[in-house]
Order: sequence, then C-alpha cells, then structure tokens
Amino acid sequence: MSDDYPFLSKVAPVAPARLMAQAHSLPAPRMALVNAGAPVPLAGIREAAEAGLARPILIGDRSKIEAAAEQIGYDITGLRVIHAPHAEASSAAAKLVRDGEADSIMKGQVHTTTFLKGLLPARAGLRAPSARCGHVLHITMPGHDRPLLLTDAALNVEPSVETRQACLTHAVRLFEMLGAARCPRAALLGASEDPVPSLSNTVQSAEIAAWARTAVPQADVAGPIAMDLILSRSAAQVKGYDSPVAGDADIIVTPNITSANALFKLMVLGMGCCAGGLVMGARVPILLTSRSQGSAARLASAALGAIVAHGARA
Repeated sequence: MSDDYPFLSKVAPVAPARLMAQAHSLPAPRMALVNAGAPVPLAGIREAAEAGLARPILIGDRSKIEAAAEQIGYDITGLRVIHAPHAEASSAAAKLVRDGEADSIMKGQVHTTTFLKGLLPARAGLRAPSARCGHVLHITMPGHDRPLLLTDAALNVEPSVETRQACLTHAVRLFEMLGAARCPRAALLGASEDPVPSLSNTVQSAEIAAWARTAVPQADVAGPIAMDLILSRSAAQVKGYDSPVAGDADIIVTPNITSANALFKLMVLGMGCCAGGLVMGARVPILLTSRSQGSAARLASAALGAIVAHGARA
C-alpha cells in the first residue's frame, strides 16, 4: 500500500536558478548553526558552504558535533566550533552577532521555541525593543523562477494588526532585495473581499490596506481578498473585483499561522514547489530549517540568508 496521498506531487522541488545566481554573486555570510551536533543540520550547512552560500560556525556540544561530523564524513577541521550545549547555543549565537562575528543564524537540532527564546527577546540584543519579527517564505513553482512571498507560516500564531503590518513590511523589503524591476503587489488574505464584523481578520485587513497606502507607498496592497481572486484574474473579472493585485500577487499576508502553514505545505507537497524561508526583523536573518526539508528548500533558505545578510550590511 502506497504511503503517498493521491494529491501529492511527484515532482521534486528545485532551488530557483535566479535566486541562486543572485546569492552566488554576493559574499558568503558567516552562518552560525545553533545546536549543530546532529547529522541532518550539519549536512545542511555543509551543503550551503559547498554551494558558496555560507561560511559555517558550529555551535553546540563539541563532542556531539565532532561525532555527527564523523558520521556524515564532514571534515570540520578549520571551522570555528563553539562549545555551548543545549539552551546555551542560541545565546552564544546572539553574542556572535552582537560582537560582529556572525552575519546569519541557522536552526540546528533544537526545538524552534528553545531556539528563538535565545534570539528574539529584546535582551538578546538582536532587535530593537519595538521591532516585530516575521517569517517570510519564498515559494517558486517547478520550472518558474518568479517567487510568491508568503507570511507568516512559522512564527506569529495569531498576529495582531501591528504584527501583520510588520510582516507586510518585511515581505516588501525582501521583494526589493530580490531585485524586482517593479513595485510589489501584496494581497491580504481573507475569506471575503468585504470587511465582515464576524470575520475580524477581514476588518483588520481593510485597516492594514488603508494604512499601507501611506506607510508602504512603494507597494500595491489589496485586502481583504479571497484566494481565488489572488490567483485568478478571470475570477476577479467575474466577481467585478478591480485591483492590480488580483491574479498577479507577489506577496500573500495571511491572517494566522494555520492558514499560512496549510497553504505553504499544500504548495510544496501538492504542487512540487520549492519553499525557502527566514525570519526577518532582527539584526541578521534567522533560518528556521526543518529536518523534513529537502535539499532544494535548504539551499533556497541559505540563498535568502545570503541576500538578506548582504542587504542588512548595505
């Protein structure tokens, strides 16, 4: 009996060539791998280093790092290894950034909550007290390099209006870093195109869209807008919805983590998309890689890290 659900794609994701080429044109960032003592994260950062996308710094239990490196045949001679086991590893990575010794941070064999607890509180010194962080995914279809940026599938569970505003701003900034020649078109996802009091996120989306007209003037922002109109111009014409965003969105800002997570996993598993992602809003990009991610997604995430790290230094 097959393990594959009939809706799953048989197409293997591929890291987008345009993203990889842009990252390869930039200096490789010093990337701190937090809790590096396991084969999968070590293999991931080796892959990024071999692709010219990272200069690894390994943080964690030194003996576990050395054992994992031996297990996968990774010669870490000459790499910087910092002994900081368990929960100490994230704090050690934050210190590297504060001291100007790391340009990006990657999650290793550690629970996401533990990982971020050492990085995102204001006391870690990686963000201004008022700054709000958000996770942005860069998603591409097989055979196409044009990205769809999606927020927030990994960090903010039920984002407030202010947090969704920050997520929109991060996505617009990333779109600009990717070198697009036109202004981004951003859709604030909702179940309806009308603000409905019983659907509070539609009311919030209308508020964010009005805010964006002056706060993010370099972007076309529409919302609330349902998924069929985001994806299809013909659907928008049938429903009489007139917006440059309809059928041509570059960014989707979701109302909560459940909708974003479900949408991104459907696109990866059901459509064969490549999805790289990172947390923005801190002093350096933070890569939330997963053990279930394949090579293409890990390389795309590393490429995004190199591009955003360079943008932060510029």
